[in-house]
Amino acid sequence: MSSGTNDTIAAISTPPGEGGVGIVRLSGPDAFRIAAEVFVSSSGADLLSAKRQRVFHGHVVDEAGQPIDEVLAHRMRAPHSYTAEDVVEINAHGGAAPLRAVLDAVLRRGARLARPGEFTRRAFENGRIDLAQAEAVIDLVRARTDAALRAANAVAGGALSREMHALRETLAGALARVEAAVDFPEDDLPELVDDALFAGLGTARAQMGRLLDTARAGRLYREGAAVAIVGRPNVGKSSLFNALLRDTRAIVSPLPGTTRDRIEEDASIGGVPLRLVDTAGLRDTADVIEQAGVDLARAALREADAVLFVVDASLPMTGEDLQLVEELGGATVPVIVARNKSDLAGSHPCAEPEGFAETCLVSAVTSAGLDMLEAALGRALLGAAIGGETPMISRMHQADSLRRAAHCVDRALGCRDVSPELLAFELREALAALGEITGETTPEDLLDIIFGQFCIGK
Repeated sequence: MSSGTNDTIAAISTPPGEGGVGIVRLSGPDAFRIAAEVFVSSSGADLLSAKRQRVFHGHVVDEAGQPIDEVLAHRMRAPHSYTAEDVVEINAHGGAAPLRAVLDAVLRRGARLARPGEFTRRAFENGRIDLAQAEAVIDLVRARTDAALRAANAVAGGALSREMHALRETLAGALARVEAAVDFPEDDLPELVDDALFAGLGTARAQMGRLLDTARAGRLYREGAAVAIVGRPNVGKSSLFNALLRDTRAIVSPLPGTTRDRIEEDASIGGVPLRLVDTAGLRDTADVIEQAGVDLARAALREADAVLFVVDASLPMTGEDLQLVEELGGATVPVIVARNKSDLAGSHPCAEPEGFAETCLVSAVTSAGLDMLEAALGRALLGAAIGGETPMISRMHQADSLRRAAHCVDRALGCRDVSPELLAFELREALAALGEITGETTPEDLLDIIFGQFCIGK
């Protein structure tokens, strides 16, 4: 569903609920006219014809001329606005009733209610931003940590788009040389499909690989990660859960089997928004209720993006510990071992399972080692993306498009001794796949899905 730009749209652009200020936004060719019909300036200024003033104080009035609300009207001429169209933003009081009344007034004067994401889609279709930048707008709105905000700002500022344009420029240059070799095979031209061409393709392919390596971290910054805290009973899982949250959320008791349900809380570690999941101790039990908790714990394991495997550092490994070592050894997600109760270890033999991503000695009681544990968890989740300068891709369709482009370049690199026509085909396919990320070749139905994820008013 392509959004037309020959009409004027309007919507409430601030979240539902009460606040000091709420915004009704209009965009389109009649934005100034419609706003002027509902707005009465306190200074007598004409919003429609004023040459310089951009912010006006006054009231929005109904069709009978009765005041609806005292407002500020911000006027932005095309192309110097969010949508690159004429835009008016009416700042009213942030209650549901005044905002609905202001919106109703502009709709009655000829504006159309905007669809979800239609303001941002107009910015995209009018060339102010590309598709990667448009999608980063959602990430900016939904960012839950400072690190996620920085990552979204980098993409919104064009960092990913610049990478895509550089890759497309390399591939397009190579394609031009290959097509020249196909079109003028008998002409006295220097060799066009040479080592330099394939070296450039190899460099582009390496950069595609680096970008693909950011996909997991980009997704986690955007969506968050689930971290399951598991172990046998009475190793201090709930104590560690509380310590990581810096709050008492789970009941702690010296009696084994206290936790019989999965308890979830939000946290942030390494800039990644996390959902920490405290689980029942994993062991064989005849207690029906405890067994239900064990089943929930195993479900949390299956859903987790990373696992904190807690063992008692003050005691030797038990049979239950060893059984979990074997079970978690086949995990497809990172497993961090937390050797808890370091404050009690003393001269006792310590439990230290091997073969996992990292092992940290901690105390949930004294908080010793918690910083190291959090850093290890951040490394396990983000890998090389921590502190990297490569912009992150954060969406499945971006990763899919980039992966298809990379496969095309792989095949192109294998075309050195075959016909240049096949090489040209692979390069065209790679260019089309990269264009899906920035919007040059994105199918219309995918655009509808992407912009449909936005809220109305954005």
